[in-house]
Amino acid sequence: MENKQFSSPASFVDSTVVPGDVVLDLSSMTSQTIKLGGGLRQDCDAISAMKAGTLRFSKPNKYWIESSQKRYVPCVEDTILGIVVDSKADNFLIDIKGPAMGFLPVLAFEGGTRRNIPKFEVGTLLYLRVVKANFGMNPELSCTDASGKAAEFGPLKDGYMFETSTGLSRKLLSSPTCPVLEALGKKLSFEIAVGLNGRVWVNAASPDTIVVVANAIMNSESLSGAQQIIMVDHLLKNIQ
Repeated sequence: MENKQFSSPASFVDSTVVPGDVVLDLSSMTSQTIKLGGGLRQDCDAISAMKAGTLRFSKPNKYWIESSQKRYVPCVEDTILGIVVDSKADNFLIDIKGPAMGFLPVLAFEGGTRRNIPKFEVGTLLYLRVVKANFGMNPELSCTDASGKAAEFGPLKDGYMFETSTGLSRKLLSSPTCPVLEALGKKLSFEIAVGLNGRVWVNAASPDTIVVVANAIMNSESLSGAQQIIMVDHLLKNIQ
């Protein structure tokens, strides 16, 4: 009988993996409950990589593969920016920048009932949460958090939306705060919503501020932290 050798979970975290790599052995983690994010799949007790990238871990128990790509692959509990493309009797069809349209049930809002169904025009930008993401099915979306509260979810009005890679979106949402956002926040006042599907929305009182923030974020992907700060200082000098 073939004996498979598995490394401990920590040995693969922050390391580059390729499709087929077995990164976790559940038989050695019997007392733990883990959550699988994008890029991972379970085959019996083995958790293997489905795409190339870097294995990441966030406390208390979530693993995923981080990679930079244009097309978004939906994963449960992702927060994303979606665009309304059509409305039906029971749901809205949402462009999520993925392989298939997502659907947003008309009752997937805080206190949602048949008497207060929201009305969204085609093109409305929404901040959403992925509820279901089964293979071969359209992802189900919601405008509430896990407790049913609206929280920050819902329509995003005014402002400017632009697209990035999914890798940059994750960096913008990372902790500690991404250097480019920290540098911008020290000098400018603005609102921002980042979707893990590679979309970013920015709003501010001044159009010049929106342009500077958007340009700084789009220019930051291939820069180091120190380079991002220098780049922001240069952009800010141009509007002073």
